[in-house]
Amino acid sequence: MTLIKKKPKIPIIRPSEFDDYIFVNWSAPVSAFYPKFHVERIENYKKHLKLPLPPHRRSVHFFIYLTRGKVVRSKGLTKYTIKPNTFFFLPADQITALEYVSKDAKGFYCHFMLDIFSTLKIKDLKHFPFFDLAAEPTLNIKEPERIVQLLNLLEAEKIKNNPDRFELIPIYLLALLSEINLLHLPQRILKKDASTQLTQRFKSALAEHIGHKRTIQEFATHLSVSPNHLNKCVQSTIGKTSHELLDEMRILEAKVLLLQTDLTIREIAYNISRFEPSDFARFFKSKTGVTPHQFRMGTF
Repeated sequence: MTLIKKKPKIPIIRPSEFDDYIFVNWSAPVSAFYPKFHVERIENYKKHLKLPLPPHRRSVHFFIYLTRGKVVRSKGLTKYTIKPNTFFFLPADQITALEYVSKDAKGFYCHFMLDIFSTLKIKDLKHFPFFDLAAEPTLNIKEPERIVQLLNLLEAEKIKNNPDRFELIPIYLLALLSEINLLHLPQRILKKDASTQLTQRFKSALAEHIGHKRTIQEFATHLSVSPNHLNKCVQSTIGKTSHELLDEMRILEAKVLLLQTDLTIREIAYNISRFEPSDFARFFKSKTGVTPHQFRMGTF
């Protein structure tokens, strides 16, 4: 077997590629700002979505805000149900999937590149913890009227499509994120024991380091615990072993590579976990019910 010396960078979907990946024979009406900023009402495009939308990564930060209905999507290995007056946030380059959008769903979708804030001398989103990789991505809002007003302002600028007014967009967007920080309802406080906390840290580590760490030993070392202790904590918290969670993340990674790259299945097998192609095919089918080739061809 020919060794692949360098693991390829995990691909991401850019705004210019959204139409082919996300929609069925439809192109979203966009402004000149689209690569760096876009806002759209969910009710305007929901019927054009390819559902379920398989795991993928995007080059942009994005959020969804629902005013009506229900949406089910994931962040890494965890699924979330988004309900009215709720935001779902996802930072760039993180694996996500979209499973369900109810027929009555209404609200807003917004994506943006971090560099639109450069004129405001903002280099990161650390002031907005809901965009952190390890953070809970859903937030409930207690005063939605103010939030909707700001979203309407952003939508109005998108519709005007005037480059001379683009400088207003990061100002309105910053105001919106700041309002969300102030207006969100406190999350229900649950007592988290040490096992639950370690399991959450392990999930975050899987999402962040799956491309670099390959074994439970490596992840346990990263988390400063023994592999045995990590496995006991994960199993007592969610009823799965640490190896099962690692395998689930490998499957997510494999799906992204199969759909978003032209790497051969042999190359993907090696990069996922030094698999031989035949072993990878058996592993993938045992977890998904289809072969890697069938998944790549869309027969799933």
